[in-house]
Amino acid sequence: MFLNSLFGYEARRKRLLKKVPSGALHDFLSVPFPSEATSLSELPILSVDFETTGLNAMSDKLLSVGFVSIDKRQIKLGSCYHQIINTEHRLDADNVIIHHITDQQKSQGKSLQVVVEALLKALAGKVMLVHFARIEKQFLRQACLELYGVSPPLMILDTLAMAKRKLDRSDISYDPQELRLSALRHKHNLPNHFAHNALSDAIATAELLLVQQKTGATKLKDLL
Repeated sequence: MFLNSLFGYEARRKRLLKKVPSGALHDFLSVPFPSEATSLSELPILSVDFETTGLNAMSDKLLSVGFVSIDKRQIKLGSCYHQIINTEHRLDADNVIIHHITDQQKSQGKSLQVVVEALLKALAGKVMLVHFARIEKQFLRQACLELYGVSPPLMILDTLAMAKRKLDRSDISYDPQELRLSALRHKHNLPNHFAHNALSDAIATAELLLVQQKTGATKLKDLL
């Protein structure tokens, strides 16, 4: 939060906008972020999930992207997007078991640029919602570095971080496994979902946010 208060999302957005040529990233940066005083009930959100070939954004690759919009606390299923990315990175067997994407499916996917442009277009003016922000934050920034040479500021809500803060305040020891998406959904009596599919996980994360935050009066600044 210190970095945010020192520079500010908007200040960094405006500063970078002056340096970026026309294109998808420029269009993304042209739209202001929501005010941190915005209430959850009025907050435009894009729930996002990535499947990747590994956990290191420097050496591994984005494999698929899924997202869905949340508007006025309603999940807009008509906005659903899911796309596999055609990378040159060959998949190993253990990886395929997790995300169920084969080399043949990957070869029929779209380019990283096409998928990132679709994501940036959908994300403009919204807050990005994820579960365990490190993956999506690092991989999207790395993709933007590869495509545009710059890493944009990202306003991110993290359902894992929200759950962790609540558990930490309770001052009761807990198993980190309790913070997994499936475990938190079970805790909130949400049904099982098809895990490790980018769109399915994005929808599952959107549902989790709405049960975690039962009132729409909560301000964005209290969730970041």
